[in-house]
Amino acid sequence: MSAAPEVRVPRSEPILQRGLEVLASTQDAEGSWYGDYGGPQFLIPIYVAGLHVMGRVPESAQREGLVAYLRRHQNADGGWGLDVESPSQVFTSVLNYVALRLMGVAEDNTGLRRARQWFLPRGGALASGAWGKIILALLGLYEYRGLQPVPPELWLLPESLPFHPSRLWCHCRMVYLPMSWLYGRKARAPESPLLASIRREIFDGDYAQVDWTAARERVSPTDVYTPRTVWLKAANQLMLGYERVAGKQLRERALDFALEQIRAEDEATHYICIGPINKVLNMVVWHFVNPEGPEVRAHLERLPDYFYEAADGIKMNGYNSSELWDTAFAVQAVVATGASEATRPMLAEAARFIEANQVLEDTREPARFYRHPSKGGWPFSTREHGWPISDCTAEGLKACLALAPLGLNRVSEARLQDAVGFILSMQNKDGGWATYELQRGPQVLEVLNPSDVFSTIMVDISYVECTSACVQALAAWRKHIQRPDARVDEAIARGAAFIRKIQREDGSWVGSWGVCFTYGTWFGVNGLLAAGASPEDPALRRATAFLRSYQRSDGSWSEVVESCRQGRWVEGKEGHAVNTAWALLTLAAAGEQASDSARRGAQWLRGRQQADGRWPPEPIAGIFNRTCAIHYDAYLRIFPVWALAVCDKR
Repeated sequence: MSAAPEVRVPRSEPILQRGLEVLASTQDAEGSWYGDYGGPQFLIPIYVAGLHVMGRVPESAQREGLVAYLRRHQNADGGWGLDVESPSQVFTSVLNYVALRLMGVAEDNTGLRRARQWFLPRGGALASGAWGKIILALLGLYEYRGLQPVPPELWLLPESLPFHPSRLWCHCRMVYLPMSWLYGRKARAPESPLLASIRREIFDGDYAQVDWTAARERVSPTDVYTPRTVWLKAANQLMLGYERVAGKQLRERALDFALEQIRAEDEATHYICIGPINKVLNMVVWHFVNPEGPEVRAHLERLPDYFYEAADGIKMNGYNSSELWDTAFAVQAVVATGASEATRPMLAEAARFIEANQVLEDTREPARFYRHPSKGGWPFSTREHGWPISDCTAEGLKACLALAPLGLNRVSEARLQDAVGFILSMQNKDGGWATYELQRGPQVLEVLNPSDVFSTIMVDISYVECTSACVQALAAWRKHIQRPDARVDEAIARGAAFIRKIQREDGSWVGSWGVCFTYGTWFGVNGLLAAGASPEDPALRRATAFLRSYQRSDGSWSEVVESCRQGRWVEGKEGHAVNTAWALLTLAAAGEQASDSARRGAQWLRGRQQADGRWPPEPIAGIFNRTCAIHYDAYLRIFPVWALAVCDKR
């Protein structure tokens, strides 16, 4: 084992002490940091729609909390955004309207009148993005012939084809898998007076007179982030042509194949599923296959995993939790403070959680069900979820190795080696790392993105965050074992080359999972340093110069989600503690912790802390698919503490 690092006493001990006390007081009984992972505004309505199709409604207490949340986050113009901080879209506005009606809110409610006044002039349900129309069709509020096709027969194509569904990013394919089954069956909720009333309310005109052929191509400008390409339009025409001649026998074979894949996903994840959308859609599929059967009951039992009650109501999280991810970061932040004795109980509990949630086996028949081997990886949330991720595994491994000198690591050497093996198995040909799997399809498949509202959903490409985390973990492992390992050395070198290749001319890296350049640049710099770059490396000097150029006059940094959407720095209205912490961690890693820029940033961060040890709420710092903001509850408790710990070392 490697020698224990030198323990340094932080100068701002009272500030760090209060921050550590907040972390300790918010640690879950399981040893993790469990919290709010909400933000997206399309999750609750899809859940409510799914229940309605099954003849169910949320229980009374949950219904009240869900309604309160949707009302709280209705925009001033009457619509709802893709997330709670975004401008209104027809997609989310119509779906949230429908959800509120299904939960008993009256048509003449003031909020619903305002919603109709916003979305009807913009085309109403006919102008919704693609996912909205599919959910409306499932409810019988839209006609299937007005959808772009999602035939299940695509799964029967030769797997060697570059556009076979198995080559898609796992989140994409796991959403379109049950969608294809439901589309293939033209599954539809039973008609009811309530649905008939809602149908009249969400269309601007006579439903019977709708031109469903034209409706396929109609999308409100509010919903278009990824325009439909000529290639997508051509593919849609081919699939529509197939739909006209699709044979019953082949359709049934395709539906059976899709159902087999759905069952494998459910069983591998203990009916949690990779995310809330395919969770609900898989459940609805089983309702049509076997109403009230064991699969439906198993899904219903795991629905609570996705809900979180907060001050603004009950929300549906974007995952069953972010527990492993947050816990691994929290461990590294706490260890960085040097307060190992005072924080020993907290670290011991975190170590217990990390050990308990490493994935110990591969899924059943991984090749048959298009799964990368899982053994040794760590997931974003919990072991039961069952989908390990490259950077989650890397951060889990880094946390274990940070705990080892303190005698607190609980994961055996053999299992740590399994984690290393998992990371090595995930490196792409370009030297980088993607999220859940190796990149399976060509990046050009993005031209077939049918979602309208999301970007980079088709292929699991290499990211600076995943690549840096894996390079850092492998470098930490190499130091830990203190012996040569050619595979590890080669992987680190290739990873570093990828990080250098994707650095922008201005010195930054684009963050894909956090907002945005402060996040991506933190990873880019630390990845190169872990690979052996000197602080004087030109790439690092450009990176720190970039950060300094965006430091605010008060010493802070601030970015908003629009940075991700627009691919350029978009300044927030005031300084953000999380962005400032990422910038400070980057400067300190590059040897600039004593610089005037770092000093002013740390001073701002200290002054921002409240008397209770917390940093005040601020805009969302998480993002996915370049467009949708998502909240990481623990970030404001973890990263400011970590940044001050490394900046105040003397």
